[in-house]
Amino acid sequence: MTFSLLLRDPGTGEFGSAIASSSPAVAARCVNLADGAGGAHSQNVTDPRLGVQLLDALRRGASADEALRGVVGSADAADLAYRQLLVLDGSGASAVHSGDHALGIFGATARPNAVAGGNMLVSLEVLDALVDTALTAEGGIEQRLIAALRAAVAAGGEAGPVHSAGIAVVGSAGWRVTDLRVDWAESEPIEELAALLDVWLPQRADYVGRGLHPAGAPSYGVPGDE
Repeated sequence: MTFSLLLRDPGTGEFGSAIASSSPAVAARCVNLADGAGGAHSQNVTDPRLGVQLLDALRRGASADEALRGVVGSADAADLAYRQLLVLDGSGASAVHSGDHALGIFGATARPNAVAGGNMLVSLEVLDALVDTALTAEGGIEQRLIAALRAAVAAGGEAGPVHSAGIAVVGSAGWRVTDLRVDWAESEPIEELAALLDVWLPQRADYVGRGLHPAGAPSYGVPGDE
């Protein structure tokens, strides 16, 4: 039902998430990111609390492996058999849990600074496409996340249709500097997401700036802000 990616940009210190699913609002339920600490995904019969716990552990300084072992060790073993968890820490190391009852063809692929996981896939080549494209595509982290999602679809994607998708990025601002979602589309949610990104990226720096330094916020020419 889901394929996803966590990515670290060692040059900028940014962390990004890309995710797509046949289920609605997948990014709202599965994605956790924190400046400097890293990211975590909780997917496949999702328990959103597990992603929060993983991110809390990363914030406390745990490595990806330590965070995963701590959360898995304290969770109900029978429930964990249905869960898939991805963790990427501040050094770019990763850890993965895929329960035996994850759906369909499932698995994970990891490289330094990137980890991808999925279930109900056409094949595990989808995960290689996610990671390899994210690490080699040109552009900023958001553009590489979109390129990775497109590559995953080209490699076959899910066994069924994809209806929701999202990308998110954190840097050093204290919040998600990019957080874009298509919560439901009958077809092509990733292309709808790419169109949203085209609107957002030219304004991203301005919105970060107005959050940090409101007195210098630019005008957007809307009524009341000419």
